Amino acid sequence: MTASPNYAHVRGHAYTNVQKAAMAAGVVFLLVGILGFIPGITTNYNLMSFAGHDSGAMLLGVFQVSVLHNIVHLLYGVVGLALARSVAGSRNYLIWGGVVYLALWLYGLIIGHETAANFVPINTADNWLHFVLGVAMVALGFLLTRERRGIMGRT
Repeated sequence: MTASPNYAHVRGHAYTNVQKAAMAAGVVFLLVGILGFIPGITTNYNLMSFAGHDSGAMLLGVFQVSVLHNIVHLLYGVVGLALARSVAGSRNYLIWGGVVYLALWLYGLIIGHETAANFVPINTADNWLHFVLGVAMVALGFLLTRERRGIMGRT
């Protein structure tokens, strides 16, 4: 395989841009999941509950988190890194992971933040972050595989 600007060579393996994007997203989600368990980075850490709208913990003092919310971020990160091993996996992770985040955004807009339905929990800052993440992930999944679909068929 010849070197091209669409590939980064790491330990003898060439990663495409979509794989690098999926890896980056996976690392960010892992980092956010870890940071959610660190007092100081997560304010009101002593008020963190396992789940539910009553968790008072705030990642970076802005985003409402709980143990469940942090675990979901960790799992999302692990899945991203696992699927980044292939172009198709990376594309699917970015597109369908982004769709999940857009669904969470809509869910967050519809439910009352002080109700039992807000079990993750999420606040207004989370809602809009979910929107931005969803749009960015879907866009990256499509844009970074646009040229490959014609060559490779289904990726």
